Amino acid sequence: MLLILADYLTEYFSAVAVFKYLTLRGILGVLTALSISLFIGPKLIRYLKEKQIGQSVRNDGPQSHLSKAGTPTMGGALIILSIAVSTLLWADLSNRYVWIVLIVTLIFGAVGWVDDWRKVVEKNSRGLPARWKYLWQSVGGLGAACVLYFTAQTPAETQLIVPIFKDVAIDMGIFFIVFTYFVIVGTSNAVNLTDGLDGLAIMPTVMVAGALAVFAYLSGHIRFADYLNIPYIAGSGELIVFCGAIVGAGLGFLWFNTYPAQVFMGDVGALALGAALGTVAVVVRQELVLVIMGGVFVMETVSVILQVASYKLTGRRIFRMAPIHHHFELKGWPEPRVIVRFWIITVILVLVGLATLKLR
Repeated sequence: MLLILADYLTEYFSAVAVFKYLTLRGILGVLTALSISLFIGPKLIRYLKEKQIGQSVRNDGPQSHLSKAGTPTMGGALIILSIAVSTLLWADLSNRYVWIVLIVTLIFGAVGWVDDWRKVVEKNSRGLPARWKYLWQSVGGLGAACVLYFTAQTPAETQLIVPIFKDVAIDMGIFFIVFTYFVIVGTSNAVNLTDGLDGLAIMPTVMVAGALAVFAYLSGHIRFADYLNIPYIAGSGELIVFCGAIVGAGLGFLWFNTYPAQVFMGDVGALALGAALGTVAVVVRQELVLVIMGGVFVMETVSVILQVASYKLTGRRIFRMAPIHHHFELKGWPEPRVIVRFWIITVILVLVGLATLKLR
C-alpha cells in the first residue's frame, strides 16, 4: 500500500524512492509488526482476562502445567493482525505470492480461531470436530496448491529441488498439487503440536521465517539465484516483507509469551504460522530445507505418530508422554530447560539449512 504512495511521491521527492528497496521494506515490515504486537499486546491480554478466555489444562500432563490454567489464550490473533497489517503496508500488493501466503495464513487462522472459540468460550472440549478441521485445512492447502500450479510461469516453479545435489531437480507435474498440500497442512499441524510450552513454538517459527526470508530474497534475484544455483522464482523476493512481518510479530508475541507466559497463541496462531511457513517454502522451492530447519517441528510430530502407532500395535508407549517436549518434562527437566534447548537445536538446524545455499 505504501509502495504505491512512494511511487507517486517519488515524482516530487526523489528521496522517497528509498522505500522502493526490497531490503528496507523487509526491515520496516519487521519493525511495524513488532510495534503493533507490543502496542496491542497488553490491551488484548486485558480483554481476554476480562472475558475469561483462558487455557484449560489436562490433568494427565506434567503437574507444573496446572498453574497455567486460566492463562489467556487465542493470542495468535495478535500475531495474525500484526502480520497482515505490516504486509499490506509494505509489500507490493500486485504480487501474487503476497496474496497467496496472506490468504492461506488467514484461512488457517480462521480454522484455529473456531477451534479455540469452541473449546475456550463455548466450553466444548472437542472444539472443532477433526473432520471439519481437516476439511477446511484441506480447502486452504489444496486451494493454494492449485493456484501455484496453474499460475506457474516456469518449470522451476513446480520442480522438487534437492539440496546439496547440484543438478537434481525433479519434475513433479500434477503431483505438485498433492505434494504442496501435504507440505502446507503438515507444517501447520506440526507447529500446532509444538505449541505446548511457553515460547517453544514461536521462537523456532521466528528463526525459520527469518531464514526463509533469505531464501525468498535470493530466489527472487536472478543474479544471486544463478550464482548459488538455486531456482529463480520471479517475484518471490517480495516475500521477504511477509517473512519479516512474521519475525516482528513473533518477537512481539514472545515478549508476552516467554516463560512464565502471560498469553498463549492457541490454534489460531499455531495453525496459521505453520501454514505460512509451509507456503513460503513451497513458493521458494525449499520444502526439503524446511524439513531440516524445522527439525523441532518434525521431531514433535514424529513423536506423536510413533507414540500412537506403538500404543495401538503393542499397547505400550515409547515416550512417557507425547509430543516429546512433555516426555522431557516428565523426566524431570524444568520447562525453561526444555524450551531453551529446543531453541538451540533450531538455531543449529537453521544454520545447516542456510549452509545448503553453498553446498550445491
